[in-house]
Order: sequence, then structure tokens, then C-alpha cells
Amino acid sequence: MCGIIGYSGPLEAGSILLGGLSQLEYRGYDSAGIAYFDTSSKVHVVKKTGKVARLKETVEVMKASSHCGMGHTRWATHGGVSDENAHPHRAGRVTLIHNGIIENYHSLTQEFHLESQLISQTDSEVAAWVLESFYSGDPKEAIRKLAERMDGAYGFCIMFDDHPGEIYAIRNVSPLVAAYTPSGALIASDLTALIPYTKRYFVVPEQHIVKLTGYKISVFDLDGARVMPEMLEINWNMDAAMKNGFPHFMLKEIHEQPEAMKNTILPRMTKGLPDFTDDGIPDQLFEDCREIHMIACGTAMHAGMVAKALMEPVLRIPVTVSIASEFRYEDPLVDEGTLVIIISQSGETIDTLAALGLAKSYGAKTLAIVNVKGSTIARESDYVLYTHAGPEIAVASTKAYSVQLAALYMISCRMSLVRGKFTREQAEAFLTGLLDAIPAMETMIERQLEEKHLAAHLIQQHDTFFIGRGLDYAFSLEGALKLKEISYIHADAYAAGELKHGTIALISQDVPVIAIATQEHVFAKMISNVREVKARGAFVILLTKEHVQIDEGLADIHIKIPHLDDRFTVFPIAVILQLIAYYASVGKNLDVDQPRNLAKSVTVE
Repeated sequence: MCGIIGYSGPLEAGSILLGGLSQLEYRGYDSAGIAYFDTSSKVHVVKKTGKVARLKETVEVMKASSHCGMGHTRWATHGGVSDENAHPHRAGRVTLIHNGIIENYHSLTQEFHLESQLISQTDSEVAAWVLESFYSGDPKEAIRKLAERMDGAYGFCIMFDDHPGEIYAIRNVSPLVAAYTPSGALIASDLTALIPYTKRYFVVPEQHIVKLTGYKISVFDLDGARVMPEMLEINWNMDAAMKNGFPHFMLKEIHEQPEAMKNTILPRMTKGLPDFTDDGIPDQLFEDCREIHMIACGTAMHAGMVAKALMEPVLRIPVTVSIASEFRYEDPLVDEGTLVIIISQSGETIDTLAALGLAKSYGAKTLAIVNVKGSTIARESDYVLYTHAGPEIAVASTKAYSVQLAALYMISCRMSLVRGKFTREQAEAFLTGLLDAIPAMETMIERQLEEKHLAAHLIQQHDTFFIGRGLDYAFSLEGALKLKEISYIHADAYAAGELKHGTIALISQDVPVIAIATQEHVFAKMISNVREVKARGAFVILLTKEHVQIDEGLADIHIKIPHLDDRFTVFPIAVILQLIAYYASVGKNLDVDQPRNLAKSVTVE
């Protein structure tokens, strides 16, 4: 969750570090800091609570010159938000920044008698002092000893006072990527900090030590043997990580969804059918499984809920969706006959990664749906299907959700075909319906002022309820999450048939109810539920297909989507619900892209 950037090379380190931290702001943070060697090889540390802009003001006043340093944005876990708890941490000759959580920090504090030395309340400073106790002039040997004693997730970048111009790094679970460029050597927690300088990079291998100097990057295993990492290439450019005239990244990324859908679907179509040959995913994977188990968190989990409602009626096999943080502590019912589908935008979500390892230990075959090439989940899974959304900078996921759904829909189609549940003609018609959803999304983006208008009512209220049936209920889960995470309006989604079993007690005068009614086989039942809440004074926002006619007074606002097969209405509905949340946040003058207490990539438990 924390952001890391390190640099050694001929350019001015301060501007690179501050620029990198600005690129990483979307990850979520509450303090920021940098450490650097000055021209006399002395280490300086500057850290502040608040935004990177505040740190930048302090650094500019100092007017320091440097060619080697590292920076950090912290999201508080151990210890509150304070200058002392901000990174970097100094411990004797060691300066350290850290992403992750050290689980045995308390026992290490006692073992190394650190109580009187600690300035902060963080586990990270404990790691710095333990490293200092091991250090006798050989950085790699000290880091090796540190790694042997650490329990938990970590990505460390380290500077040693007597090794000016050098940065060392090691990781376990927490992501780090690195690159050597004509501008020098760089390391970061996220590709967005590297993209201004290079498209070629490598993922730091777990439990390997990386040494950066102004002239090269070297990678060693814990036995000291030199290792050549696999080089990868970023398939998007700097423009993809810029706002490009939009007021917020979230709005830009909502607009990018149709293109991201095309980029995910079209390369996997052959003669009108889904084809995963280039992904290396064999049909046997779909033929042999007796059940499907999807594992994810947050928005990705909601994509899995939609896929479950889509798949089970056709495939006629059990489809289970588990929250990763629950799955990893259960004794799950998965075995060699289970296809486990792991869904994660970043490919680094720690709970999802741990759940992946547990599923593999039970013998299940694993298929990852991720957006980041070379990410840990992608590497650890048996098979991987990359979505092609490009970078998603806003914390609230939009285009990643759409392309995850697109990938799951294509898997459903291919699986139905190879298992004999679809004829070729049915599979072709299914993909045609999926492609038809793209212009429907474009239509709703063009009509976004409808959502801006209705958000004015939402921001006057403390609660909002989403209701739907079948697939519409699965859609509504994501709508409620979007609204609450960026507008801070309490929002819950309910299966509409459950209203009379308790929830309707919460409906009172002018309480907003967003009712999704796009499934024709339950449409009449859904309208009955809308009448129930309207009779109790609810402010009803009704979402239907365009051909639907409703009685006057049934809804306060009626939004119509282009006519689609019921299975594909999630795509334009997703756009509507994202825009509702976006304009509610804007209307409340909140930080749309960086909502409070949240981080883009959850890499700590």
C-alpha cells in the first residue's frame, strides 16, 4: 500500500524522487519522506505528514543536491499519522523504507533490546535497528541475516552511510520493480514511477537482494550468486497515466472503458469464437473441472458475483465466490477437480495472493485474471489471462471491473462451448452480445449529465439503498461500493426479494433507492418491489432498458439503457453507477481519486 521510489544516477535525485512520489500518490498515503546522499556523501532525511506537495516545499527550501536517494509515501498501519512514524527511518548507519507488515516486530524489539532506541511506533523502524545490529560493513550479508529473521510481508529499500551512491533492496510478497536506464538506476513499488524513464523493467524476485548504483543494477540470491532477472516491457505509455484534460483520473478511466473492453476481447476472438490459444490456456482446463471457485476482494469479488450468476445456470456446475481474506483462513472445499479463478487488478493483493497459495496446496488448478504483467499473482498461477485496461490510477476501480467482467464472460463462453452447453452458433451469438455492450457503454458515457443531475439529491442524504434481482442484484453490489468509497454516503445493496424480511424498515421519506430492473424474467417482481419502497416515501431512481414503459409516479428518475440481452446489461449499468458515485463525490467537494483511508493496491493484511 505504501509507495516506494529509489534512484541512483547522474540526474538530480530530488526531482526524480519527488516526481516519483507524485506518480505514486494514487496508492493512498498520509505522510511522505525522502532520504538522500548529499555531495559530501552524508545522508539526509526529510519527512512530513500530509501530501507530497508539503514535502516538496520543505525540500525546495533546503536546495540540496544529490544523485542518490529514495522516497516513500506511508499509509499508517503500525502507529498513527505523525512525522516520527513517517519513512524513511534512521537506525545508526542504516536508512530504511518499507512497504508491508513485519509480524514478529514485537519479539524482535525484545530480543534486540530496542525499546529505548525506538523513536516511532512502527514495525519498520524495528527492522532498521535489527539490520543495524547485523551490519559490519557488508550490506548483502546484513540483509541476508535480516531476511532470515523477518516474518511477514516486506519490500525494503536501504541505504548504508558508508556506501554512498548505492541503494539495496529485498522483498517478500510486497511488490518492487526495477530498471536500469540511460538516466540511471530506478526501483519502485509501482510501474507508474518508472514509466517516465523506461518501458523495460524487471520484477524484483522474492528473497533476492538488489543493488543499485549510478552505473548498473545487480541482483543476487541469498547465497550471493548473481542472478539475471527476466526483463519485461510496459505496454502503455506515459499519456495513459496522465489526466489528459479530465478533471479527475476516475472520470478519464470511466471514459476509457469501451476501448479497454475492445483491447481485452478482440485479440481473443477467432472466427467469432473466444480463443485463449495465445494465452496458453488449454480447453482441457475447462473440460476437466467439476466446480469453479472464484477468489477476490472488493470490486474484483463483485465481478466474480456477476460471473457466478451468469455461469451456473448454463454450466450446471457449482460456482462459488469467496472473499480472499476469509478463504485464506478457512478449510476450503477445493481439490484437484476445482478450477480456482483468482481476480486482481494489481496482481499483488496480499489476501488474494495468500488464498492462491492455499488453493494450490489443495491441488486445485489456478487461473488468474490480472491487469499487471509480471505481477506476483500472474507468476504464481498455473495460467493467466491478462486484461488490457492500461494503468488505473483512481483508487475506485472502474475500467478494471469492466475488463474483469469481459474476461469472465469470455471464459464462460469458451467453457460452455467445450463442455457442450453451447453450440457454435450460441457461442457466436454470445460474443456478439458482449461486443454490443461496448456501444451501449459509449451511449451512457455520452449521457452522463443524467447522473450529474440525480447526484444532487444523493448528496443531501445519509443513506442510499440499491436493490435488484438475479444479475441485477450482483450489479448493485458494485454500485453500492462505489458510492460509499468515494462519496462517504452509507450505501448497501440488497436482493429486492429480501426487502420485506427486514430491510424495508429502513426506508423512509426521501431515502434514495436505486432500483436496477433489466432482467426480463423477474421484471414484474422487481417492479412490485419498487412499488413497495415508493409507497413508503423512497426517492426512486429506476434503471431499465429503453423499451420499458412504467406507470407515472413509480420512479422519481428513470434512466434507460440501450436494449441488450439481459446477460450484458451489466456493462452500461456499471457506467451509470460509476458516474453516480463520481458526481456525488464531486458534488460534496471530496478527493475523488484518493478517498480517505483507502489505497489502490492492498499489499498489507
